[in-house]
Amino acid sequence: MSLSPLEIVFFIVILVMSIVIHEVSHGYAAFIQGDSTAERAGRLTLNPFKHLDPIGSLIVPIITYLLAGIPFGWAKPVPFNPYNLRSQRWGETIVAAAGPASNFLIALVFAAFVHLAPVFSLPSSFITICASVVLINIALGLFNLVPIPPLDGSKILFGLLPFQYSHPFRRLYERYSLILLLVFVFFLSYILNPVISFIFNHIV
Repeated sequence: MSLSPLEIVFFIVILVMSIVIHEVSHGYAAFIQGDSTAERAGRLTLNPFKHLDPIGSLIVPIITYLLAGIPFGWAKPVPFNPYNLRSQRWGETIVAAAGPASNFLIALVFAAFVHLAPVFSLPSSFITICASVVLINIALGLFNLVPIPPLDGSKILFGLLPFQYSHPFRRLYERYSLILLLVFVFFLSYILNPVISFIFNHIV
């Protein structure tokens, strides 16, 4: 199904705000564990201009929508100091997981709105907006769980591995991360579509 230019802009706006919440969640996850780096950098805010990355927040979403049918993207990483976290073993993993978790939470909340809309006789346009928020946040959450640096999935993977394996594996993996990420975004991201559709259909 093709979208009008206005609908594409609407999707991008939803994606941008979802990315912002995603990044702020990283910052708060670090903050509640004792690290105030993001706060000092002014990144614990929902102001999108503090978080947007020209490539990841605009160009990549448009290109991936045209290639895969679902817009993906990212923002500037929220800074944090892992040495300030209370848990040196799991702190960084918790910070990484907070981003995708926020997207899945948003998806569940707006899926609930979709189910409640008929009860309160809300217009179909409201249902469409909520469904769009659900779809984009499922896609964003899953995309960021892909274990390729600098996506959150790689940090979660490194955190789950024993240190003697994670450190050399991280160095090797990050050396080729840009190539791997570009290949995935432009040639393999379509493999997420069936998973996105499955989750969307079951909660909406």
